[in-house]
Amino acid sequence: MSRSWIGIIVAVAVLVLAAALLARALGRYDLEEVGAALVRLPWRQLIAAALFTLASYALLTAVDFMAIRYAGRRLSYPKVALASFIALSIGHSLGFAALSSGAVRFRFYRRWGLSVGEIARVLVFCGLTVLLGYSTVGGVALAASADWLPKLTQVPHGALLPIAVLALSVPVLYFGAVWLARPVRLGRFHIAPPALALSLGQFLAGGLDVLLVSGVLHQALGGAEAIPYGTVLTVYVAAAVAGMLAHVPGGLGVVEAVMLAALPGPQTLAGLVAFRAIYYLIPLGLGGVALGAFELAIRSRARTPR
Repeated sequence: MSRSWIGIIVAVAVLVLAAALLARALGRYDLEEVGAALVRLPWRQLIAAALFTLASYALLTAVDFMAIRYAGRRLSYPKVALASFIALSIGHSLGFAALSSGAVRFRFYRRWGLSVGEIARVLVFCGLTVLLGYSTVGGVALAASADWLPKLTQVPHGALLPIAVLALSVPVLYFGAVWLARPVRLGRFHIAPPALALSLGQFLAGGLDVLLVSGVLHQALGGAEAIPYGTVLTVYVAAAVAGMLAHVPGGLGVVEAVMLAALPGPQTLAGLVAFRAIYYLIPLGLGGVALGAFELAIRSRARTPR
């Protein structure tokens, strides 16, 4: 099979997966009741959720751009943004982000001249940015909710504060490694810590992205009238981390279970469906189409005589 067809097949599979994920999210509930609740969602809040989504993906493309600089290469931002968006839209929904989004990044960046070692540096940089964001924001959120979150998650009282301290130790240790500037060996690769300016960019971008995604969920759930933003942020971070550890696609089912425990009812479920559609499924479909278009363009260019 021609290599150019592989990308097209992947793109089609992504679109099919988008429909399957939506069906799975809705399959356990009364669709008529959920549909009625979806109709009642205010357009203003749905638009706000879409804007938060756009800001989140734009911010993460900037992280890829920083990662390319960290790897010592120069690519134009439009190229990086294309590769980053497609990789993120697929990785967010499929789970196993290191493999799914990493494979997409590898295909793009390898074609644009990056070596395997440079791509590894890009992937490590992006992964550490996510880790810094969730550990920092999550640590603060868990520490601030140690009195009420155990009632929703059945985590024993007294366990959240040690978890919060452990999470907050991640950025401390990371910046310690940056300060010492000692390279880390991964097999035959030596990966040096980024410069202080880039590491601060990671720290800010990772934390802001968690706040933006929580903003998408908060708006989809009805905004401040339904549930405070701090509650949504804390529950989302806890559920998202659990979903990532289990490699559940987009934390599917974990976030829903915890949020429905916090705020039961069809309106909450409708907000969760809207959140899935806005932040995961629509970008997944757009990313699949963009990937297919990219592969078709490559195939067409290969057929054109020089």
